[in-house]
Amino acid sequence: MPITQAHQFYGLRVTNPPAPPPPSPSPRRGGDRLLYLALGLFAIGLLAIVAIFLTPILSDSSPGLWLYLTAMLAPLGFLIGIGYALWSGRRSR
Repeated sequence: MPITQAHQFYGLRVTNPPAPPPPSPSPRRGGDRLLYLALGLFAIGLLAIVAIFLTPILSDSSPGLWLYLTAMLAPLGFLIGIGYALWSGRRSR
């Protein structure tokens, strides 16, 4: 017996149900900028910390004060990130 005759829908038109629409992306919230700010400050601070360690290796001079001040952006970005996490977690309730 051929498969087409043995199939339960033999003789009927078989159509697939329409695919569900893709979920719409959530609208961007203004608080997302705070997360990007925190990530950016943290990354810049980490790069400054790496530069502080590389400066004496690559040259015979000590790192400048501006590099130490820029390294302080890492904990600032970390604190802003924690603030964002607390603020966004409270907002979703």
